[in-house]
Amino acid sequence: MRTSNPALSDKAFRVDQPVAGAKVMTINGTVNKTGILLCLLWVAALFTWDKTMSLVQAGENPAVLYPWMIGGAIGGFVIALITVFKKTAAPFTAPLYAIVEGLFLGVLSAFFEVQFPGIVFQAVLLTFGTLLALLFAYKTGLIKATENFKLGVAAATGGIFVVYMISMVLGFFGVSIPLIHESGVVGIGFSLFVVVIAALNLVLDFDFIENGAEQGAPKYLEWYAAFGLLVTLIWLYIELLRLLSKLRSR
Repeated sequence: MRTSNPALSDKAFRVDQPVAGAKVMTINGTVNKTGILLCLLWVAALFTWDKTMSLVQAGENPAVLYPWMIGGAIGGFVIALITVFKKTAAPFTAPLYAIVEGLFLGVLSAFFEVQFPGIVFQAVLLTFGTLLALLFAYKTGLIKATENFKLGVAAATGGIFVVYMISMVLGFFGVSIPLIHESGVVGIGFSLFVVVIAALNLVLDFDFIENGAEQGAPKYLEWYAAFGLLVTLIWLYIELLRLLSKLRSR
């Protein structure tokens, strides 16, 4: 329950003995590797974004790109599981995860953009603006990752996960949970709550990355920590897209 991000659990940075020398995990190293993953994500997303927008401009059905989106989502989930259970593979699986998720996000973002022009730019700005704001708040001590804070965020994230899982299962039978997926007050309020929880997960990520560096974790965990942070950023971006789309629908 120390963190709601499954990639950055309490055992993630636990090592039997500190690693000495250049093989030790550092915050700067993690930041650099996060930048690499974001670049890979961006390049892959541009690829499927361009394909989707080209089809729309040509008057063709962009649904032919659904396999890219579905394949990217499923592939990202599988790679994420491998990374979580085999942390030593993170230097190889984390970049692959970024590329596969980029293919998924490119199509998804294009679909939102076609329906609500300008929404993707707004979501990207809000995502990185939130990242920088919370990083500043964390480093200056305005927000502290206390045990109660961690427990609260973890419990809220778990609740959201349960709601989404129930919604997905019901969707297979043509049933949807009323109100929360609509653009009414309840739907917007729910999306706003999810965005806040997703954002607060960044604070937990910062805390665990800092702890990993202080404990002298192995160097390969820089890739693993960057992967965990990317998971949260992708979740936050998608939730912001949903929130903005509901607001624009009104």
